[in-house]
Amino acid sequence: MTDDLTDDALTPMPARDRKWRPAKLWLFAAFAAFAYALDQFTKLWVTSTMEEGERIAVLPPLLHWYYIRNSGAAFSIGENVTWIFTIIMAVVVVAILFQLRRLGSAWWALSLGLLLGGALGNLTDRLFREPSFGMGHVVDFIQFPNFAIFNIADSAVVSGVAIVCILTLRGIAMDGSRHGAPSERTADAGNAQGPAPEAPGE
Repeated sequence: MTDDLTDDALTPMPARDRKWRPAKLWLFAAFAAFAYALDQFTKLWVTSTMEEGERIAVLPPLLHWYYIRNSGAAFSIGENVTWIFTIIMAVVVVAILFQLRRLGSAWWALSLGLLLGGALGNLTDRLFREPSFGMGHVVDFIQFPNFAIFNIADSAVVSGVAIVCILTLRGIAMDGSRHGAPSERTADAGNAQGPAPEAPGE
């Protein structure tokens, strides 16, 4: 049995990909850190300057700050099963980190960074806020008319998911290749094997 030389696990990453991959990882880390820091800073500001249940007009009637503590998921979904969402967010964080080995696109770095930062933001609340570890209530404070109350972490997650959907619809894979076209790694591996042998008589 011969080995499959085009298998991603066996094909060495091209030098060009190795050169730019650290930049994509730094971009991912920057967006994740930005989303997480902005989320935690705004929650600290809300909890230190507002009373729970307090509502402040920002751009009436369009935008208000309305401080509540949410035991459910994003946009107050599933308020009676807090621990399930804690586990789900922890799994999401691990899954995102696991996918980094395939990262080769700046847009995917942006989307995954926003997803990770948002997931970590709300997971931090679940783990360390009252009433108990793993059962903490998330701080929500952004309110639009006839819409759920949410926070920066929720916004980051939704934005990240939206970008993932757009990239998927456009056929852009996580490594930067397009569906239906050979990836750079596969093409480079084919070039390394040399031209295909000519058929007899050609």
